[in-house]
Amino acid sequence: MNSSKIKSDFDKNGFVVLEKFFSKPEMEKINDALHDYVKNTLPNLDANQAFYEDKEAPKTLMRLQSMDTHHSYFSDLCHSGRLQNLSQALLGGPVKGKNLQWFNKLPMTGKLTPPHQDGFYFMLEPNEALTLWLAQDPIDETNGCMRYIPGSHKKGMRPHQRTDLLGFSQGLADYSLIDAENEVAVCVKPGDLIAHHSMTIHRADANESSLPRRALGFVYFSKTAIEDIGKAELYRKKLYEDWKKRGKI
Repeated sequence: MNSSKIKSDFDKNGFVVLEKFFSKPEMEKINDALHDYVKNTLPNLDANQAFYEDKEAPKTLMRLQSMDTHHSYFSDLCHSGRLQNLSQALLGGPVKGKNLQWFNKLPMTGKLTPPHQDGFYFMLEPNEALTLWLAQDPIDETNGCMRYIPGSHKKGMRPHQRTDLLGFSQGLADYSLIDAENEVAVCVKPGDLIAHHSMTIHRADANESSLPRRALGFVYFSKTAIEDIGKAELYRKKLYEDWKKRGKI
């Protein structure tokens, strides 16, 4: 795909897939850095920087937060010109790296990701941001591939409501059969990158297979977007307090 095709598909659908964006050797470096992060960095971080399916079982690690602020390799990767330039091209202007997360749907136990719009969490005006979603494993309909509703980023923010899912506290309150019929399942291979707009509705099924399902998510905000930092921090604080009381973290 050429750059104009990538941009036009992103603008039309609210997402675009870039196959083999990272090479096999590059993915090996990323995987090695992730292993180092979990082994040497994670033990020194606050509890709210990692989520587990079972907090008493380290092997059930399913989510890492703000990796770029804790590890030099991931900071360099998140703020690299390669990803920044792609984000700027897709959003049509300067961006700032906001967050790097890791998602792991464990074989047989990884829970569903509810339908949502990332922008609901971001609290931006205007809501101009995107996520670059990098696959570490082959991911298809058997182990929880991403499912998008094309063009949903043009139709405004839908109502959300609280969920009981750790790591995904909000889901669409009015997701319908029509929405489900319009979904597009996106199957990817290691090194493939999906870019989706902050307003694009997406979800993923649980991983009921015996296969791994790991991915990194790089979040970029447009520099023209103003974040309600106080509101965002208050939401996160109350959410973490709630999860802690309920024994989730």
